[in-house]
Amino acid sequence: MALDLTAALALIGIVIIVSSLLSGVIERTGVPQVAIFLLLGAVLGPAGLNLVNLTLQSPTLQWIATLGLVLVLFTDAIAMDLSQIRRRVLLLILVPSTLIPAILIGASAWLLLGLPPLHATILGAALASTDPVMQRNLIRRSTLPVPVREALRLEAGINDVVLLPIIVLSILAIGVDGRAGVVEFTRHAIGMFLLGPALGALTGFVAITLLERVRNRFTVRRDYESLYALGVAFTAYAAAESVGGSGFLAAFAAGIVIAKLDVELCDCFLDYGQATAEMFLLFTFVAFGAWLIWTGFTVADARTLLFSLIALIMRTAVLVPVLTREGFDPRTRNIVAWIGGPRGLSSLLLILLPVFAGVPGSDRLFAITCMVVLLSVAVHGTAIAVFLRKTEGSTGGAAQVAEAPLDPAPEPAAGVPERITIDEMKRLQASGEPVILADVRTDRSYQADDIKVKGAIRLPPDDAVRRARQLGLDHHGTVVLYCA
Repeated sequence: MALDLTAALALIGIVIIVSSLLSGVIERTGVPQVAIFLLLGAVLGPAGLNLVNLTLQSPTLQWIATLGLVLVLFTDAIAMDLSQIRRRVLLLILVPSTLIPAILIGASAWLLLGLPPLHATILGAALASTDPVMQRNLIRRSTLPVPVREALRLEAGINDVVLLPIIVLSILAIGVDGRAGVVEFTRHAIGMFLLGPALGALTGFVAITLLERVRNRFTVRRDYESLYALGVAFTAYAAAESVGGSGFLAAFAAGIVIAKLDVELCDCFLDYGQATAEMFLLFTFVAFGAWLIWTGFTVADARTLLFSLIALIMRTAVLVPVLTREGFDPRTRNIVAWIGGPRGLSSLLLILLPVFAGVPGSDRLFAITCMVVLLSVAVHGTAIAVFLRKTEGSTGGAAQVAEAPLDPAPEPAAGVPERITIDEMKRLQASGEPVILADVRTDRSYQADDIKVKGAIRLPPDDAVRRARQLGLDHHGTVVLYCA
């Protein structure tokens, strides 16, 4: 059953309204946002209002999943700070955090569930993916140590693009039959590893070149730059798919090129476009929550539950000794290994690829993945919420300041323009007016620039209000923001 226009618009409207109204509550309490939208899907599904009723055969599900995976990969790529990637951290993410758990989970599926080796490989790769949507509140919290935030953000950005080829190649290998099948497999492999990423990188480079010329000559509004970035992602996907390449890897490659060559476009996307992408991903959770994800309970037996628990703890079991040997402090090790590995939308989107390809038995793979995701939402979601509340409470006086209401915003001082030059700011300071100079550049721009503003306080744009309250800034002073 596909969504009709009225139901689709109603669903989009409900997601936007609910996510907006609950954003503050979720930010403050750490309640798993994903759980709320899965339950919302259940309310809107066949057991509730019957507005949404998608099956694995629904054409609507395919375009929702395709758009969702494109957005996940592109957002992961463009949000990575390539200047902060270190070889040691990268190897930890690629091997102990991603590939080894994928292999061990796949082996467990083969031994415990009796799956064929290639099917088990697909399941292991899908369940080794950590979910950026469930990690969002954790990664954005300023109380989290910077190295931990960077490690979790980098893992969420890289592991999908590592696991995707494993799944696609396994799907192709299942269909190999004779010499013609081998030739077809080789052609698809070349398209995936060479053609797709090359077209994605080319699309990103051309898009940045055009934007730079227009920006220098006419200027471009920042909110439209974020939409421009989304347009680049979809164009890269379409370009690669039209010639037999991997559109998903093309979207990731386009994001990497943008992250490397145009910091301003990255910041614009993170300021505006990422909210649009996340809204669609929440919409996807509602669509899954209507019925599909609850099919995980249909395969719940002793073996499947045991496998699900193994899939959830495998990453932790591998990472704890590795991080200990690498000298990570206990707090960092516990956050990265125990809390930072939720399974969610990425796993669901990846496991749908064999479903859409018509792989025999893929519906069982999907149901098992749903079971693991539901357990992860309960276990990891609760762990993240508890951790965030503990860190909020452990800030002591700062947390109490944060609870204090702010005074009404004062009227701007006479003669203070919306934009101010350095000379005008100096004259304002000389007149005795209290002036607060704040550097509000994004973390990426701030760390990439060796020039720092003398005497400026640091207010990260995604946590400015909380930080200002903690610092006890003068509510009646003039605040000069540096964001170039």
